[in-house]
Parts: sequence; C-alpha cells; structure tokens
Amino acid sequence: MPFGEYTVTLQDVAFQLGLPVNGKELFGELPPPNKVKQMIIYFTWFHERFMVLPADAMEDTVRIYACAYIMMLLSTQLIGDKRANRIHIRWLSFVANLNDMGSYSWGSAALA
Repeated sequence: MPFGEYTVTLQDVAFQLGLPVNGKELFGELPPPNKVKQMIIYFTWFHERFMVLPADAMEDTVRIYACAYIMMLLSTQLIGDKRANRIHIRWLSFVANLNDMGSYSWGSAALA
C-alpha cells in the first residue's frame, strides 16, 4: 500500500485492544449512532441504559452492568476528561475481562 493509505480492519482493532470480535458485544448491545462520535461514547447512553440493575438480573446481566459502571468510573472519575460527558473506548480492553482487573496498577495509571 502507498504511504498514507491504510484500512483498519476488525482484526486490527481486536489485536490492538485485545477484544474478541465474535460473539456478543461487551455491553449486550451497541449504542445508537447518535450516541457515538469517533472513538467515544457519550455518557448519556451509559447513564440511560445502565442506571438501574433489574431486580431479576442473571449473572451475565450483572457482569454487563458492572463493566458499564467501571467504564463510567474510569472515564469520569479516575481518569476523566474535562467535560466528563464522554467515555473513550480505550477503556474497553481493561473491562473486557473482569477477572484480570485486580492485577492492574490503577494507582500509577491515575497518577500518570
């Protein structure tokens, strides 16, 4: 390919972010196009969609809500932007596997 021309494929994203490309979405559904802009998802979609956990939630649903809550915390509290109304997709790789989250050095990440 000539310099400057490159097409990002789904496999590229999967490799770079360490996310599976087959199966269910991490949050059980994709946000609507009006809630997404480039590499960010507007906080309002997370807030509207994951505000209240259903009383009869199964383990998979609890896991989805936990991932969404952690994404909101990462993007608005721990390492937020100035507006605190956007959630960058760079945090997806950290919440994709909840079992690994305890091994991350969150303190040094927040200080950086």
